[in-house]
Amino acid sequence: VIPLLGALSTNLEIHIVTADTFGCAAKNLRELPVKLTILPPDRQDQGKADYLRQLGAQSAVCVGNGRNDLLMLRDAALGICVTEAEGACIQTLQAADIVCRHATDALNLLLNPKRLIATLRM
Repeated sequence: VIPLLGALSTNLEIHIVTADTFGCAAKNLRELPVKLTILPPDRQDQGKADYLRQLGAQSAVCVGNGRNDLLMLRDAALGICVTEAEGACIQTLQAADIVCRHATDALNLLLNPKRLIATLRM
């Protein structure tokens, strides 16, 4: 994930808004040009949605898998649910535009836009 975030950061402004459940976000991201926001434990779903609104939901891509990601994925211009090893909240999965197995798959979609076209075309 780290090299992909680095590649994306050359063209995109990256914000990581996290509950930091495992307590390693700051350490893992310290050398990347990203803005890290660790949310307090109360109302994280609303905190993520509010952050997204301040950024501009109409031009944001959001990636997540937890219940606290549901509003953010629903409101983003593009919401990507990743299942990862821990799985995903079913309501969050349903709120997303795309579902990927891994965060690397989601980030690679952004690096290879034709994949997005193939997935989202009508």
